[in-house]
Amino acid sequence: MRILLTNDDGYHAPGLKVLEEIAARFSDDVWVVAPTEEQSGAGHSLTLTRPLRIRNFAERRYAVNGTPTDAVMMALAKIMADCQPDLILSGVNRGANLAEDVTYSGTVSAAMEGALAGVPAIALSQVYAREGMGDTVPFAAAAAWGERVLRPLIEAELAPRTLVNVNFPALAPDAVKGIRVVSQGLRDYGRLRIVSNTDPRGYDYHWFALGPTVETPAHSTDLEAIADGYIAVTPLHLDLTHRESLAMLGQAYR
Repeated sequence: MRILLTNDDGYHAPGLKVLEEIAARFSDDVWVVAPTEEQSGAGHSLTLTRPLRIRNFAERRYAVNGTPTDAVMMALAKIMADCQPDLILSGVNRGANLAEDVTYSGTVSAAMEGALAGVPAIALSQVYAREGMGDTVPFAAAAAWGERVLRPLIEAELAPRTLVNVNFPALAPDAVKGIRVVSQGLRDYGRLRIVSNTDPRGYDYHWFALGPTVETPAHSTDLEAIADGYIAVTPLHLDLTHRESLAMLGQAYR
């Protein structure tokens, strides 16, 4: 089995090294094609206004100076054009990708791009307990539970154009209660918090920050699973059509 690894935290991110260790338990044919720099929040964006460059660090190890989507597209269309992957793993992201996070997440979007290309794809993220941890975020839960979570997913026959989103709770491995297959939740962020300040040259700058969240998860969502100390496994699909509205809107144009 040939596995392609990517992420949105960048080629040198600690979580990518964790993912390499997990992937090595399934295959000795592991490739890395990741963004050169961190691309958190890039979503499913694609670079169209400047050229992309590929850097080859070692055998089967590449970085692309673009988004996670750029990295996967470059891997499939150029770097691995003659040796397509059987599986794409994206992560392990530093931080949660729960609920509506998946619409912003470069980690999940990289897996989406794989699914669009017909390659089974799984996104993995490590939740952490507090802000400001930087590269000190512990990946112990992901490292210890990664193989157990992935093995059934790899053996399963995933539906076409689907992907799986996995989140590990911010707990020590022996404190994790197990694995739950759950639906995507939804949060109400309320007012977005913006941190404003002035730089040394006297110019104002602004930084988006997440304010206190009001979580209102339904029963058995990814939010609830993580809050309860479980690993959340959520199948996602790329068809965004709200089918319940098709008939109603169709009537509106008659």
